Amino acid sequence: MLHNSDNISVFRNMGIRFSKPRHAQQDNEPEMVLSIPEQYLAKPSGPCCLKGTIHKGEARGRWETIAGVETYISTPPEGKANGNILLYFPDVWGMFPNGFLVMDAFADEGYLVLGLDYFCGDPVWKHRKNRHDDTTDPDFDYEAWKHKHTAFADEATPRWVAAVKQRQFNEDVKYFCVGYCFGAPYVCKSLADGTAIAGAFAHPAFLKESHFQKVTSESRS
Repeated sequence: MLHNSDNISVFRNMGIRFSKPRHAQQDNEPEMVLSIPEQYLAKPSGPCCLKGTIHKGEARGRWETIAGVETYISTPPEGKANGNILLYFPDVWGMFPNGFLVMDAFADEGYLVLGLDYFCGDPVWKHRKNRHDDTTDPDFDYEAWKHKHTAFADEATPRWVAAVKQRQFNEDVKYFCVGYCFGAPYVCKSLADGTAIAGAFAHPAFLKESHFQKVTSESRS
């Protein structure tokens, strides 16, 4: 129980809020309840996410627009299709050679792979070649970039997933999903809403405890 207004101000500056409990009867009652913002288990994409090496190889997928979002589609080699679909949620580097080759590799294992470009042709590599690069785009604001594209991805991804599921696939089709960095929350959401029966992520970002609490026991991550 806190009574000192100075202490309350300090906590408010830390993002902690106070509210009066429901049982309080008088306006002058000092009792307060702490309301602590949910903390990240995996923090938003940071400078470490700008590290990496561009791999060489020739992508064999095709492009298609689904629900207004450009989508890379990689199909299994003839005779290897397992009848299932894998949804690919990219990292901040978006659609680039590494991602294409990873999606093609999953397709080689029998999955029809679909990956959406929720950065709308504006991946981070157009602004930063690596985390030490400050010449490609000297005025690049990484935080503003993340805010802009997170807002779009949060709105577009569920719409895109719904549109993919409406396509004419085998009625026995099963959905799986993978996400890297920026894409990790969408793996959890696909598991939580029952779209995917299994999912995986690597080097996750933007994850909170609530993402895991919503995953059902029938799903696997």
